[in-house]
Amino acid sequence: MRFLILIAFVLVIARPSIGQTKDPEVDKLRLAWQLISTFYVDSVDNHKMAEEAIMGMLERLDPHSVYIPEEEVQAMNEPLDGNFEGVGIEFMILKDTLTVVSTISGGPSEKVGLMAGDRIVSIDGEKVAGIGLSNSDVFDLLRGPKGTEVRMTVLRNRKKLDFVVERDEIPIFSLEASYLMTPKTGYIKISRFAQSTHQEFTEALLQLKDQNIENLVLDLRGNGGGYLKAALDIADEFIGGQRMLLYTDGLAIPRSEYDSGPGDLWEEGKLAILIDEGSASASEIVAGAVQDWDRGLIIGRRSFGKGLVQRPFSLPDGSEIRLTIAKYYTPSGRCIQKPYEDGLKEYHREIYERFQHGEMMHSDSVHLPDSLVFSTLVKERKVFGGGGIVPDVFVPLDTGNYTDYYRDLVASGSVNRLVMDKLDEYRDQWNAEYLAFSEFYEQFEIPEEFISELVERGDSTGIAYKEKQLEISLDWLKLQMKALIARNLWSTSEYYQTLNPAIPLFQKVKRVINNDDLYSEVFENGN
Repeated sequence: MRFLILIAFVLVIARPSIGQTKDPEVDKLRLAWQLISTFYVDSVDNHKMAEEAIMGMLERLDPHSVYIPEEEVQAMNEPLDGNFEGVGIEFMILKDTLTVVSTISGGPSEKVGLMAGDRIVSIDGEKVAGIGLSNSDVFDLLRGPKGTEVRMTVLRNRKKLDFVVERDEIPIFSLEASYLMTPKTGYIKISRFAQSTHQEFTEALLQLKDQNIENLVLDLRGNGGGYLKAALDIADEFIGGQRMLLYTDGLAIPRSEYDSGPGDLWEEGKLAILIDEGSASASEIVAGAVQDWDRGLIIGRRSFGKGLVQRPFSLPDGSEIRLTIAKYYTPSGRCIQKPYEDGLKEYHREIYERFQHGEMMHSDSVHLPDSLVFSTLVKERKVFGGGGIVPDVFVPLDTGNYTDYYRDLVASGSVNRLVMDKLDEYRDQWNAEYLAFSEFYEQFEIPEEFISELVERGDSTGIAYKEKQLEISLDWLKLQMKALIARNLWSTSEYYQTLNPAIPLFQKVKRVINNDDLYSEVFENGN
């Protein structure tokens, strides 16, 4: 009897305290919150409960709607706005596992071989998977004074790999390289679309135009996106007249169109845009607009497939919700967002699935339904939506130079440390000997004793010497070491000038863009 009275008492005091709204589901949430706060057997951390509830709701919407605690809002904007000292990765916490989204180009993590998709399981010997890590916890673990080291164990394709990363000042540049590929072909590489990207791009393109280029190659490989306005400003430089570059549409957001304007810097010359599976969002906006208007050729591999628009909403405590409010569409009407109905894990694993299914190596392995076929707006060529931008010219992933032995040497930090040691030893000599980068590029070769010392260093850290694997990777290893030296003696632009000519993608690009007949033929017949 006393038990029944107690239940009745609970119901009486609980229900009247909840003011009703017009939405019964909201009332249900409020009632659940108050019941927990009032009657739960132990004390409850309301702040933590609120954050986890918000994250739980957003996680079930789509992969890109996220909650950012107040103390992390500024840090999450740094890749686009500032610089800091750390290891140089962008990350997300996926199912309580720290996952690398991308490595910042030129940063220490990229140098040792960390890759997008790596799952970090320990940092400096401490387990970080499955312990409820927050973004601020990750910042505390990975950031620190320049020159200090971080030891990380990552899981890649179910295999554990160890890395030693030396913290450094992380440069957040939009434009990483700009140079002449050939006397008539300019090259620009953009790693992200930030506030200063359009200005950086304009300055670089004007310098190339002063050298009388006729062709332009814009490299957006690995560019995960950034600010929409920066992408539209750059697309505008390629597409003349008042033509649509993009439109967005959402349930609660009216359709908005973004058109090109006057004053285009590169409206007439030949254009090639390079993409791969790491090109996402803003990169796909640029590539999609150029492809739809038949303004240039898209070369490489299928892009990531992110076609959702987020808007930041500030909450009263300074935290932030970045909520997907619309989808964006290319001028032909394509939404290039890839499916995410199978959940976050499968969404982020999809890139690995492309490799396993052969798509990275064979163009005919890309299978998209006929319902996603569209036509370009000038030449009426067939293009696809629903899963990234499919290139006009496919170039497979080149893995011929990569062996386990090569990867182990790079991942251990041995290659980068050897290069830095040799720079300390020979910098003055090299600066005196090679007054211009062109002299260095033509004349400098990695001495054999550098390789012998690298093998010894690897052996001292437990990396067993593998003669045949070294033979396979030797030329590429030497070239990478040469590029690292060039980057340190000059800049990131010289790093790419050293590496790019040896990459099959660039050999294909040069053949296509420097040959008028072949360039036109691709527009008519594809690869």
